[in-house]
Amino acid sequence: MHTNPLIQLDGVTKVFLTDEVETHALSGIHFEISTGEFVSIAGPSGCGKSTLLSILGLLDSPSDGTYLLNGRPVQGLSLPERARIRNREIGFIFQSFNLIGDLTVYENVELPLTYRGMPAGERKTAVAEALEKVGMAHRAKHLPSQLSGGQQQRVAVARALAGKPAVLLADEPTGNLDSKNGDAVMQLLTELHAGGATIVMVTHDARFTAHANRTIHLFDGKIVNEQVAV
Repeated sequence: MHTNPLIQLDGVTKVFLTDEVETHALSGIHFEISTGEFVSIAGPSGCGKSTLLSILGLLDSPSDGTYLLNGRPVQGLSLPERARIRNREIGFIFQSFNLIGDLTVYENVELPLTYRGMPAGERKTAVAEALEKVGMAHRAKHLPSQLSGGQQQRVAVARALAGKPAVLLADEPTGNLDSKNGDAVMQLLTELHAGGATIVMVTHDARFTAHANRTIHLFDGKIVNEQVAV
């Protein structure tokens, strides 16, 4: 493992204020994730898993505590800086796929690279490699509506991979899939990890935590247990 962790959270707290009611979504979260790890964040609905993933993905900010990504504090970054880091260093895989319906598979995977300002030739190579990796190169010209749920999630994984991010964040990646397609997507994530990818996955399905090196269990916004795979 690297001496400098890829992700470091120290005393991270998240409080939501609504109508004078304080909801403590996260309380005093401490952990580190090293490059090349596959970490699962598990726990019941409402325990703070998705809030934690939003903070890791720079979609939200902690109320208190520090978050270092690649040794750099992310507090105080401007919105454009946060967006740039999200685009270049973080790959997102969502439960609901979040593909754009009127773009082809190829165009969906290419879009974040376009935002990055990557030259057309490099984009073409990156998209082709990512689609090949997830076994969807033969569907490049199809629209999302012409694909099964499992295939759409594979395209979503390709989109996350194409920019070669430092970490893949997967939020219930099997949540909208039947068990067969869910197992196939988990197998894909396991293969990507074996190839060197760093993955942080939120799941409430105990079967899928078994794929991770380490599982962090949340309950009521606190880490209650941590298991290392044997």
